[in-house]
Amino acid sequence: MTEVTFLDPRDKLHFAFRTTPFRKFIIFSLGSLFKLIMDLKVEGAENLPSDGAVVLTANHVTNFDVFPMQLSISRPIFFMAKSGLFKFPILDAALRDLGAFPVNRGEKDEWALRHAARVLENGQTLGMFPEGTRSKGKGLGVAKTGSARLALDANCPIVPMAVIGTDKFFKRFPFRTKVTIKLLPPILPKPGETPLALMDRVMFVLAKELPPEMRGVYAEVPKGFE
Repeated sequence: MTEVTFLDPRDKLHFAFRTTPFRKFIIFSLGSLFKLIMDLKVEGAENLPSDGAVVLTANHVTNFDVFPMQLSISRPIFFMAKSGLFKFPILDAALRDLGAFPVNRGEKDEWALRHAARVLENGQTLGMFPEGTRSKGKGLGVAKTGSARLALDANCPIVPMAVIGTDKFFKRFPFRTKVTIKLLPPILPKPGETPLALMDRVMFVLAKELPPEMRGVYAEVPKGFE
């Protein structure tokens, strides 16, 4: 009896794993546009490896976070994006060419995890928001372990990125919003380390670089935690 294999419909689509001409044009255009509304300060750019697989983990405050994140580094960032954005044909094609890929929120999306692993297999930068949703100024929420699992499987570093100021966009118009991006030293998985332990290490390091009101559940490091 022949075994039937059920493929995810997304397997039939083309996804970029490299910088495309369209992507270069869009990033250049966004850079020019955001200079009008954002005063971007980047710290620790030297902490991001110049090549090879890396998981970039950031706090998530607003939908605008992805723009200063990408504009702060020269390497392309490949992001998961909510599947609803891919329902519109033109936007779907554009997002895939930009390196984004859909994830079904509210469930364990095995396809999205496999695709994220492929991004790392191609030696690229995978952008992740461990909290899974925007904090909306309420401070860091409990992180999911997906970022850590991917880094452990790929045996690659995690670079925490602190995003500060995006919640102030357009609130001081016509003045530009001051946004700070901090790239922190790479965190390498330890032998035998669990995804939860690795994720906690990343989040406590990230929280330390955020203003106190943004640290949320990671404000205080438990006694004896390393």
